[in-house]
Order: sequence, then structure tokens, then C-alpha cells
Amino acid sequence: MSTKEDYDAKVAIITAIGDDQVKVPNNIPVDVYIQEAENLYHWCQEDQAELTAKGFDWLLADDLPVRSGALREAESLWNLERFTREEAARQWAEESPAAYELRNQLLHDFRFAFRNDTDLSGKVSDIAEGSSHADMLQDLNDLSVLGKENLDLLAAINFDVSLLDQAAQVADEKAVLLAVATGERIEYSEAKKIRDQAYTHLKEAVDEIYSYGQYVFWHDDDRLKGYRSNYLRRKRTKKSPEPTTPDAPSAPEVKSQ
Repeated sequence: MSTKEDYDAKVAIITAIGDDQVKVPNNIPVDVYIQEAENLYHWCQEDQAELTAKGFDWLLADDLPVRSGALREAESLWNLERFTREEAARQWAEESPAAYELRNQLLHDFRFAFRNDTDLSGKVSDIAEGSSHADMLQDLNDLSVLGKENLDLLAAINFDVSLLDQAAQVADEKAVLLAVATGERIEYSEAKKIRDQAYTHLKEAVDEIYSYGQYVFWHDDDRLKGYRSNYLRRKRTKKSPEPTTPDAPSAPEVKSQ
């Protein structure tokens, strides 16, 4: 089956895993974990008789490729969402300065055009309050509305009224962009939650096979090595401090006779 088919076959089981049971792959990259699970599937094939003789349910081994495929697809879906938001953030960084410049230009023009009207000047001051991106977008929309209600005063300073429609359009378009770029944190997104649930489902099978393999082949190093994570073993080895050589004891002092 394709990873999409694996995912579709498993999604109901995966999403039923409770939050209190979900494991997060903090110690190993997901792609590495999937590869190790696939390696484990092939490694354990010749040990079926020994493992099942000790009570291991071989259906779990047969299910390993499907669980691996489901996790691979879930990881791809989460990456797609993450990269979409990152791209939106880059686009916002590129395009938002022009939106700010338009807002500032409108404020400048409105302050002058409405300088002799206390009520309108107060409205402009109210609009100018706030400094967040969301405030800026709301400012553009509010300025567009206020300007269209007072076209005569703007015409007196030869104001380009097309900027009013432009402001409303920019506010709408950039609001969508900002929502994508700064929506709910990726850590709490639905796609990531499903990825973690899929990882948990695969880990359940991998851990069980590792446990049985280590139990059955505890005296057989050649087979035992396939029932451990090479990545985590190498990681632990790198973290282990170099053994220190104790200082040699001093030679006893020889007293002169």
C-alpha cells in the first residue's frame, strides 16, 4: 500500500489515542525512527518461531509496515502545514512594510485634511492608537471607511481617493496572510497532534518487538543487536564521557639505610 493508504487505514485508530497516552519523538528524528522500524520489520522475520514461542503476537510484526507508512504520511501532512505557515510568514515580512507605509500615508493626509474638524481629528487619533499588526490592518479598513464618508474634505487637498479602495483591499488580503502566518502555534496544531499519535501507534509496536527480541536473544549478541535503536545507541555513546585513567599510585619512598 501507499503511505496515503496506510494513513487512511489507520487514521481512526490513531486519532482515538488519548492525549494522556501520546508520545512525542523528542529523542529521535521521525524519518530515522521510521527507517529503524522498517529495518526491524525485516530483521525480525527470521526470528518468528523464536518470538512467537515466547508469546509474541506476530500480527503486531505484520502490522509494522502499515504503522510506519501511516506515520510517514502524517509527518508529511504536518510538514506541509508547517512550511505553509513559514512561507506565509516570509510573505508577510516582505509585504507588510508597504501596508504600514500606506496606513502612515493615510494618517498623514487625514490629519491635515481634517485639521479644522475636532470630531474628525479625534477619530483619526483614535484610529492611530495601537501598534500591533492587527491594529494596522484594522486602521486601514477604518481609514477607508472614514475617508469615503468625508470625500469633500479630502478633495480639498487633491487626495488620491483610489487609495481608499486600496486600503480596504490590502486590509482584507493581508488579514488572511497574517492569520496563516501567526495562527495557532504549530505545536498545538491538529496535524502535529495526529503526527504524534501516529508516532505513538508505531512506537507501541516497535517497543513490544524490541522487548521480546531482547528477552529471547539475551545470550545471542548477533541477533540481539537488531532489537535496539542504532541511533539512540550512537547518541548515548557520543554523550558518554571518556573514561578517566586513575593516577598510578606513587612508588613507596625508599628510605636510605
